[in-house]
Amino acid sequence: MAEQETELSDKQKKEIAKWFLLNAPAGEIQYVAKDLKSVLNDDDVYDEAASEAFPVYNKSHRICLEMPGRFGDVLVTQYGELRDNEYLDPKTAQVAIVDHVKQVCTEVRPATDEELPTPYIEEYRCALEAEMLKYVGEAYPKGSYSVYCVNGKDVEGPGSDFELVVVISAARLSPQNFCNGSWRSVWNIEFIDDVQVLELKGKFQVGAHYFEEGNVQLDAKHECRDSTMFQAPDDSAIAIESIIRHHETEYLASLEKSYLNLPDTTFKDLRRKLPVTRTLFPWHGTSQFSLTREISKELGIRK
Repeated sequence: MAEQETELSDKQKKEIAKWFLLNAPAGEIQYVAKDLKSVLNDDDVYDEAASEAFPVYNKSHRICLEMPGRFGDVLVTQYGELRDNEYLDPKTAQVAIVDHVKQVCTEVRPATDEELPTPYIEEYRCALEAEMLKYVGEAYPKGSYSVYCVNGKDVEGPGSDFELVVVISAARLSPQNFCNGSWRSVWNIEFIDDVQVLELKGKFQVGAHYFEEGNVQLDAKHECRDSTMFQAPDDSAIAIESIIRHHETEYLASLEKSYLNLPDTTFKDLRRKLPVTRTLFPWHGTSQFSLTREISKELGIRK
């Protein structure tokens, strides 16, 4: 006797919907949301799931939104979050009010003095911001960045520690060509006054989704550390930018090298050395194969 199917509760439906939304690849959450809304066929459950998932997704993907009034763009990150739906853009000293589900900035207001760092901290932050402008412009032509003060923004002068965070976000979205990708990096920089040292911690995340005649996703993460001397604002900024450039370039090169070696490593591990046909697989010519084409030929399917 077949087991009777149990209807999912609204809470279970909401949690499943949230999982799909939160795990949508870069730039694809709106497509996922549209399908989920149709499948759920329950606006209340969908609205609750979306209201909880979208803010988390937007902040974790560091999405970039255009601010009205020609103020430029704002990054939606936890480091610039002031309160619900309000995000500081340090470059313009503006606060963006964000509609997370629509992924748009609805209005802008000037930041208050209490929301901004002191002139001493701002000197270091602005110097680093200027260096990152040059670096991001070269390395990520369509990327965005922000430099935040996350600790010690009220420090008035030498003698105290403080911490800056650099966030870099770049996405290349091309759904019409069945591929989307993103780069996200976060650098925490601790300015330690008593030993005159800057401690840097970097976290990178690379995502890619290729879905032409298949569904392949990449989700690579990496962490690193480095340090340099605590110097004047301009000199510190130059040293920090050099470290960031070095580590990010090195990681991208290692990624490229590992994927060039895929035919000789990962792909081989996924297949028998001698398949049942007793014919060796041509690993160095994998690009010539199309799964859909080969299956269609085998089954005699004509398009």
